[in-house]
Order: sequence, then structure tokens, then C-alpha cells
Amino acid sequence: MANAASGMAVHDDCKLKFMELKTKRTYRFIVYKIEEQQKQVVVEKIGEPADTHEALAACLPADECRYAVFDFDFLTAEDVPKSRIFFVAWSPDTAKVRSKMIYASSKDRFKRELDGIQIELQATDPTEMDLDVFKSRAT
Repeated sequence: MANAASGMAVHDDCKLKFMELKTKRTYRFIVYKIEEQQKQVVVEKIGEPADTHEALAACLPADECRYAVFDFDFLTAEDVPKSRIFFVAWSPDTAKVRSKMIYASSKDRFKRELDGIQIELQATDPTEMDLDVFKSRAT
């Protein structure tokens, strides 16, 4: 089903992998890419459960937009282990304007396809998604 605003469809694999991350915790993160030729969002990279947020940051290109989902584990002030699922909209300043527009116009619909997103994070450079940012947004 295409998004009326941008014409982007969501590949079934995007939702399936997200459900595995959410329910089975099979992955630490998923990086999604818009394939303009096919006019759809596809899975580009998957992070193993042992991967860190640094591994996620390393997967995001310096000059191209991406979406990502990150399963962030943390301890509360009472030392209780918790987890939050973040949706990251990666849109670096150096990305092409057309790419930024396509990702921005497709984001809300794509995010709705991934039922269970708890926190959204928009980042334009790596400092906007370092570990402290995840910690402060999770609590």
C-alpha cells in the first residue's frame, strides 16, 4: 500500500523484522532505506542482540537519510532493567534535499506500520544520537 504523500510502499519484511525485534528481541536494531526505484521502504541492515548503539551509529551513512529502530536497554534509578523501542529519523545536513523531503514525507506513515514504537528521535548528526540522548529520552 503506497503512501499518498510520497508514493512509498512498505516492504513486508520491514514489519516482520520489527515484530521479531519487538516480541522475540532477535535484533538490537534495524536500519531501513527507501529504495526510490521500487518506491518502497526496505530493510538495509540488522544489528545482532549483542550490538551497541555505536554499531547502529556506524551503519548510518554520513550523507544519506535513513530510518532506524533501536531496542534500548537501560536501568532505572531504582536499578530495574527496562527497554524502550526508539524510532530514529536520520537526516544528516549533507543529505540531498530531495532525499530529505522523501524521508520526511514518508516518515509518519512508515512509523504507523511499526506498531510498538515508544520514542521518536530525530537526528541530523551523530551527537544528536549518542548514548546520553537515548538515556535521557528513555527515562
